Amino acid sequence: MPAHLSITIDEAVYAQLKERLPPKRISAFIEEAVRAKLGPDRQTLDAAYRAASAETWRQDLSDDWSVTEGEAWPR
Repeated sequence: MPAHLSITIDEAVYAQLKERLPPKRISAFIEEAVRAKLGPDRQTLDAAYRAASAETWRQDLSDDWSVTEGEAWPR
């Protein structure tokens, strides 16, 4: 359920929003901008990391680059 709030914004910024966005789109635009600024939540990140760890190509790539670690350089 959406929450309603009242915000204060600079008049010039509001004028740009009104000029550039279609009617009834300002709220959605502000929500998208805030979500992007906040970044993903912990559950989303955890799920993405779990999914990535199951991808075998990532381990293969890591193995390929392991020779560049400091201790693996030839002497």
